[in-house]
Amino acid sequence: MESEYKLLGGAMVTLALATATLVVIPYLQLRDVPPSEGLKPYTSQQLRGRAEYIKNGCVYCHSQQPRAQSQAPDFKRGWGRAPVAGDYFYDKPHLLGTMRTGPDLLNIGARQPSADWNLGHLYQPRAYVPGSIMPSYPFLFEIKDKAEPGDKVVSLPPGYAPVGQQVVARPEAQDLVAYLLALDRTYPVKPPPDSAK
Repeated sequence: MESEYKLLGGAMVTLALATATLVVIPYLQLRDVPPSEGLKPYTSQQLRGRAEYIKNGCVYCHSQQPRAQSQAPDFKRGWGRAPVAGDYFYDKPHLLGTMRTGPDLLNIGARQPSADWNLGHLYQPRAYVPGSIMPSYPFLFEIKDKAEPGDKVVSLPPGYAPVGQQVVARPEAQDLVAYLLALDRTYPVKPPPDSAK
């Protein structure tokens, strides 16, 4: 019976150490980090777009955390600098992602700042990136014979637009694109104090 108590005690100590190392200490280090200079809070439209991003599962194929130049070729791919904790100040929950089936999107607003390009890419990705495996999102759009005043008509490359009709972005698509355009962390950041040594 004594060995079972030792085993149980050892397991509890191991669990406590792991929790302290992986949860408590990082929380204490990062709880008071201010937003990065240049980072703006999301607008209500961008927050609705962020909800669409989550709802449509974008986070399952795209990360939002370019790695440092010493760790990966993300900077050479044009995905931007490695982020700092303050870059995620307004992101709750954080959408760091775990897979990179598609490119990292943390700086997509700087790489593809055109709303028209992003809307067209959501409607038919292969019209913009041949060979893309990204699914299209036609349910975020309407096909109309004629656009009405206030409609956002999507300009598509020749051969991808329905003949004699127009593709109109629904509000959900416009919100999602507004969120994607807000993903721009290209402002400069101050190096951490320890890096000056």
